[in-house]
Amino acid sequence: MWILGILLYGILFQKKPRNKAITISFLMLLLLTNPYLVNRFAQVWDIKTGDLEKNKVYSCAIILGGFSSGDDSGNGYFNGSADRFIQGLKLKNNRTVTNLLVVGGNSQIIPGLFNESIWVKQQLMQFNIPENNILIETRSRNTLENALFAKEKLRNKNLNPPYLLITSAFHMRRSMYSFQKQGLEVIPYTSNYIAGKSSLSIDEFIPQASVMGQWGTYLKEVIGFGIYYVKG
Repeated sequence: MWILGILLYGILFQKKPRNKAITISFLMLLLLTNPYLVNRFAQVWDIKTGDLEKNKVYSCAIILGGFSSGDDSGNGYFNGSADRFIQGLKLKNNRTVTNLLVVGGNSQIIPGLFNESIWVKQQLMQFNIPENNILIETRSRNTLENALFAKEKLRNKNLNPPYLLITSAFHMRRSMYSFQKQGLEVIPYTSNYIAGKSSLSIDEFIPQASVMGQWGTYLKEVIGFGIYYVKG
């Protein structure tokens, strides 16, 4: 979108637009489709899973929503961040945690019939997770509210910290900041790496269109973290 904007601006508003606009657009295209650059940025930005105590059973893993979506009829389905669900399920099944807390309701501007936490609870029960070990928070619409309402739920259930916090690698920095600001002791349990995990190879220098989407995801996170930080 940025590249198209620069190209159109040059063509429409510059006296001698074509060469300059095309050159700038081409250079931006090369940069924004370069896997090497986004992978190096991800390695700095992403937060890895924290150290877990051997044989310790944690009271709760908090799974941040955003890994499932709903259609107009309220039917749910998993999206590209479904690894959050998988990691939570693994932690419960291998007895690393006693309870799972799924946070998130419906973040749409015009909420429909779908409520993520309610739907996810139904999916967990299909994997034979006991209902009394599944906690849900259905009101939050963003990461700040995730932390605020999770704190309320955990205290009402008298669950002792530290808690494992499960979210995507690109989202963990903003999530950790939000939960710690609420006074919650959380350990990052990272899932869904979209960049930065592969070792250096020749493929990293071959332009890939998908990299532009990854930059869009990270830009959103950087801006979101900046806003949260400024607001405190």
